[in-house]
Amino acid sequence: MLTDYTALASFLVGLLLGLLGYPGFYVLPWFMIAVAVVASVHGLPWGLLASALAASALALFPQFSGVALALLLLSALLAHQVGKSLRRAHRRARSLARVERLLASALEALPQAEDREALLQSLPERLLALGERGHVGVWVPQGGGFRRLASRPPIGLDWIPETGVVGRAFREGRPIYIPDVRKEPAYIAPPGQEVLSELALPLFERGDAVAVLNLERRKPFLPEEVAGLRRFAQAVSLQLSRLADLKERRILAELAEGLARAETLEEAAEGALALLVTSLGLESGTLWEVRGARMQALASHGVREASLLRVLEEGLPFGVGLAWRVYETGSPFFAAHYAEESQGVAALKALGWRTFAALPVPSQGAPRSRRVLVLGQREERPWPKAEVDLLLSACRTLGLGLERLTERARHQAVNRLFLDLLEKPLEALYPEVLEVAVRHVPRAEAGSLLVLEGGVYRFRAAVGYDLEGLEGAAFGLEAQLLWYGRGKEGALRGEPRVLSAAEHPIAEISHETAPPEVMDTAGRVREIQANLCLPVPHKDQVLAYLNLDNLHDPQAFGEDSLEAARFFAAPLATLLHESQTRKLLEEAALTDPLTGLPNRRAFEQAFLEELKRAERYGYPLSLALLDLTGFKLVNDRLGHAVGDQALMKVAEALLGERRNGDKVFRWAGDEFAALFPHTGKEGAIKAAFRYAKAIAKLCFDGLCLGANIGLATFPEDGKTPDELLSAADTRMYQAKAQGVAVLA
Repeated sequence: MLTDYTALASFLVGLLLGLLGYPGFYVLPWFMIAVAVVASVHGLPWGLLASALAASALALFPQFSGVALALLLLSALLAHQVGKSLRRAHRRARSLARVERLLASALEALPQAEDREALLQSLPERLLALGERGHVGVWVPQGGGFRRLASRPPIGLDWIPETGVVGRAFREGRPIYIPDVRKEPAYIAPPGQEVLSELALPLFERGDAVAVLNLERRKPFLPEEVAGLRRFAQAVSLQLSRLADLKERRILAELAEGLARAETLEEAAEGALALLVTSLGLESGTLWEVRGARMQALASHGVREASLLRVLEEGLPFGVGLAWRVYETGSPFFAAHYAEESQGVAALKALGWRTFAALPVPSQGAPRSRRVLVLGQREERPWPKAEVDLLLSACRTLGLGLERLTERARHQAVNRLFLDLLEKPLEALYPEVLEVAVRHVPRAEAGSLLVLEGGVYRFRAAVGYDLEGLEGAAFGLEAQLLWYGRGKEGALRGEPRVLSAAEHPIAEISHETAPPEVMDTAGRVREIQANLCLPVPHKDQVLAYLNLDNLHDPQAFGEDSLEAARFFAAPLATLLHESQTRKLLEEAALTDPLTGLPNRRAFEQAFLEELKRAERYGYPLSLALLDLTGFKLVNDRLGHAVGDQALMKVAEALLGERRNGDKVFRWAGDEFAALFPHTGKEGAIKAAFRYAKAIAKLCFDGLCLGANIGLATFPEDGKTPDELLSAADTRMYQAKAQGVAVLA
């Protein structure tokens, strides 16, 4: 600036001397003006020198033209402006060269950062010189605004609302330049600093804004500076995406290695949680597994609060918690304001939990995954696209690893069953087999095992149901095929079938095969939302039916459930075949060899069992004792062979009139007994008359049989076995004395 004033002064002095018209002033002003031009162009303080020279040469030149002086004046002014522009351009070129060197150096340093945090924190230091008595900062979203991650020099702001220039750049996803912040209403001034212009540059990771690079200084940014910084921000975004890719590949590789080393589901889940929670900088995580009406924690990491530990111990009841929403929808859920979610867990809300993610861990062939990964922390933070993509990929990898371990656990469970077969009685294995099936078939929460015994199917194990209440029910072959619904051919092939309450009236189908009062109470059939029925065939008969149920979800069973159920068919067939072989020996001790009916020992066992159930559930139980009339005459006149034939025909007649659930026994000699579960006195009288009528039709060479039947009903005729037997026996003899068929 001083150089400009010096040149101008030289020019004006020369011009004044020339205009005065003194002799000898012809050359001197010209020279002074020329020196002024040179000084203006080159920035040299030669104007004063030119004035001194003009004063010493006044007498040498007689005259100078005023017109020439005017032309010289115009030329000098133009030269002055040209010089000024050249100097400005020179300064700008030097400034841009410095900016380019600075940005080039910063770009070269980008690959040195090992992760997103380190890269973002290094930017203010790299670009500090561009601030020029201002500052450079990096801001990341948090809590409805932005948190200062790093700045140079430090400023007195740690958090700013999203309404400022930084928030606008983040929301709009484009650079925002404010040449004069005094005209920007939303500008947020840093304390104790004078700022004229602000430049906010959003930084992206896989197309998702994750931070804002903000520069503020006391003079405007040149357009070339803005363009260069925009290109720099693009380069930073590319590097952030590259780091995210490298991080994802590293984590997935470590996850796959950990799953390959794991020996159990719990070990695999614990390792996966530790890796993901640590790598993402979160506070804790849990892997939930659906087991019936609850989600149980397969593993957890970082959970220390007593209230949360209780939740892990007790599990999540059906429908409680966002993990159940993820299970039902199959879609991941991410939140930064967990407390506002109506379905959230109360214990998490009470602790001020904000950041939360729940993702399904997929299972092959499953309509719904039975495992849900949950991660989170108290402090609020966004979920960048790179982290979302990482977690989705991690869940797919985790799902494959867990499926391998699930199948392995299935094999180990079946192997243990075969080992137990050598040490335990088969009756003890029935509940064990069922429990293993419920535990290992996806989304099964209850079940029952019906085993073929004496031509009918009976409940021999139950999970989630009252086995005592169900043991009295018996199902014929046709009744069980009706429940199965796929025909005899499908049953003999061992094809599993699924019933959904959304498509079929499960309770109504069940009521067609068994007493409703039994199935509705002990069997909870009205609560069943989905049923998987697996026939267990061996050679030309179905030895058992395995029923697995879900009481909450009509769509619970998918292809993965069917495949897991099929896995148990062969082991079950082997166990049941062995069971039948042993059962034959045991039944021989409980069966009358002549008639094939259960004997008195079997009656005593069955009577005690039925009476206990009747007492427990408050339903009636009737007992009949039957004495044949005319049998002694047949035996004496026609011989013992015909007498034996007569007893076999009586047994056939009783079995032919027996209702579903009734039990008939040979008591002794020519006496028989019958039990009528869920039957009051009126029903027992009707059944007894049917028995008497059927026996009366039996004749041998003109000698016909008859019967005297005594009845007793629990609880009105007695509450103990002895009381009921005594009442029935007394009435049987009274009927004989009175010559009537039935006496109640």
